[in-house]
Amino acid sequence: MEGDCALVVFSGQTDVWWLKFLRREFRHCFVFVRMGERWVAIDPMLHHWDVSLPDIETSFDLKAWLEDQGYRVIETKILIPERRYFPPLFLSCVEVVKRIIGLQKPYILTPYQLYRYLKFQH
Repeated sequence: MEGDCALVVFSGQTDVWWLKFLRREFRHCFVFVRMGERWVAIDPMLHHWDVSLPDIETSFDLKAWLEDQGYRVIETKILIPERRYFPPLFLSCVEVVKRIIGLQKPYILTPYQLYRYLKFQH
């Protein structure tokens, strides 16, 4: 993985009752952003955002490790989006991840929609 890229991670785990109506393996998403030789983990949850700098060696295959843990992972590049303004949207994990990776698609609202979009854009 060269340059700034991201691993968008999808999970079916949730303790929020109303998220259980979402597709079983796609109830939450978060992102790892590669910045130079470091990864930044950003997990936007309902009550707070968990932001960390995991101590991971550059040779470590983070994508494979996450998949071994049962997550679905899509590798993508960080986009520099056109400067456009959208109406205020519900601040969900999907909206946060989309903004971090520079994806301007207001019709993508659920983790599964984001997964399908990223999977078929590569």
